[in-house]
Amino acid sequence: MSSETGVERRTRAAVAARRLTGRLRGKLLLPGADGYEPARRVFNAMIDRHPAVVIRCDTSEDVLAGVDFARAQHLPVTVKAGGHGVAGRAVCDGGAMLDLSAMKIVAVDRGQRTAVVGPGVTLRDLDRETQSFGLATPTGVVSMTGLSGLALGGGLGWLNGLYGLTCDNLMAADVVTASGARVVASDDENPELLWGLRGGGGNFGVVTSFQFRLHPVGTVLGGAVTYPARKARAALRLYHEFASACPDELSTALSLSRPGGGEAAVSIAVCYPAQPEKADKLLQPLLSLGPEANGIQPMSYQTLQSAADEGFPAGQHHYWKSGYVTDIDDALIDVFLDHITRMPSPVSGIGLQQLHGVAGRVDPSATAFPHRGDRYDCLILSQWPDPADSEHNIAWTNELFDALQPFLGSGVYVNNLGDEGDQRTRQAYGHNYDRLAALKTQYDPTNLFRHNQNIKPLSATPNVRHRLHPPADSR
Repeated sequence: MSSETGVERRTRAAVAARRLTGRLRGKLLLPGADGYEPARRVFNAMIDRHPAVVIRCDTSEDVLAGVDFARAQHLPVTVKAGGHGVAGRAVCDGGAMLDLSAMKIVAVDRGQRTAVVGPGVTLRDLDRETQSFGLATPTGVVSMTGLSGLALGGGLGWLNGLYGLTCDNLMAADVVTASGARVVASDDENPELLWGLRGGGGNFGVVTSFQFRLHPVGTVLGGAVTYPARKARAALRLYHEFASACPDELSTALSLSRPGGGEAAVSIAVCYPAQPEKADKLLQPLLSLGPEANGIQPMSYQTLQSAADEGFPAGQHHYWKSGYVTDIDDALIDVFLDHITRMPSPVSGIGLQQLHGVAGRVDPSATAFPHRGDRYDCLILSQWPDPADSEHNIAWTNELFDALQPFLGSGVYVNNLGDEGDQRTRQAYGHNYDRLAALKTQYDPTNLFRHNQNIKPLSATPNVRHRLHPPADSR
């Protein structure tokens, strides 16, 4: 097969794909078909790739058929749930894309405080259903984000101090493996696989259903205070003092921006879903500095979850760099303030998302997500509309990232990674990498699922035994 040209591979795949349609409840889209173009598009407009076939899955059986098809045709496999990863790994040239975006079930069990969730669900979809019962599970901070990729990579957001990361609240999952087996990952069945799904990404199969633990979340005190350029340095110092003293119930984030391309501004956002009578005292340090705008107020959790959405307009070209910092000293502040004044795009920014409390106290080996302890996820989020500006924006991002090196730890949040090489991927999985590689060897020895932040299998010929998914009528 190695001598086959791309055209020959696509032609062969097209012929075989037409035979696949008889197995599908969903749709099969070939290049040129109605729906192919929007299906192949992902969040990052820098990504422009053309799969040989898009398999729009409606059921887990469709996913199984798609995996079998790709394996038989020796096609690369990508999985698109939300398609929001900055690296664009949901699509590749000449491969088989499994599009799970139509699999949007959310079934809430109010009594057990759990939800069974399909892989195409966004954070907005999940919150809409769970909040109707006054419940939520910790997720991210932008509501149109796909839940699947977020959960499998960790899931850092407003409730992490009180209830942990998204992956910490993953109770079970149904998975289609590279061999075409359907397996359950839970504390009782394939517990090592569940461990790997809690932060190990899409390396071990295609998740067709998640079960999450839910928590009571109603009205929260949320929003942000914003400080002008003349107070930026003081605001950065204050933020670290304030965040370091936060109780578990109060989670924070900071952003540096240049609104409208003008002077720098610092915003500190909060989420406090606890006793409102304690809020005034807790938030007093933020107000004592004299922000020019104060948007902190009681709001629904759904409102807070969508508050950042407008900062991610559609069709933008994205290039991100990130790492973890544990201290915000004057030297780091100098780097931030020096570079923000030269940021080329007015819709870019620098963000610090706090990880603390319950999320920080989890044992680093208890889940595949290894980065615990109090820290900030430091993200340089560059975005711009015109591809002609790409070189300038990428150069600025890399220059700032280089300047940040003395302040960054060795790890990186896998959900922020672009195409940065094997070493950075290993940093994302940290000391859990070898254990994850052994798990990869068991469930995907040929590395069929390699279009991700990839963990390479240790061997191509392991002795693998799966416990198969029970029939639908026995569950």
